[in-house]
Amino acid sequence: MTDHPANGAGGQGADLHEIASHLVARLGPTLVAALAGATSREQATAWARPDGPEPSPDAARRLELAHRVWTQVAAAEGDDVARAWFIGGNPLLGDHVPLTAILDDRATEVMAAVRAFLEDRPDV
Repeated sequence: MTDHPANGAGGQGADLHEIASHLVARLGPTLVAALAGATSREQATAWARPDGPEPSPDAARRLELAHRVWTQVAAAEGDDVARAWFIGGNPLLGDHVPLTAILDDRATEVMAAVRAFLEDRPDV
């Protein structure tokens, strides 16, 4: 299932190279490539360069979602918890990891899982 909620404050107008750079610095190029659907970690590293190539529209959408999620979780819980949240099984996502749910374009579910986590409601 693919869903694309309106892109609120997060992501709209943000530079994709900055977003990629931010995510690569915190999650690493392998995880960023995986969540964006890239074929190699080198693609994520290239996107992070100011003069690098633009990600595809699908990858850009996923990067923007991942950045929105990272920003919310890291602001509330710190970078270490945010990284663990991305790669840990999540019951609200059918025990899939959020990284995979982002790749599968399950934005509405991912954002609901973020809200539940931040509100300390594990069974929403």
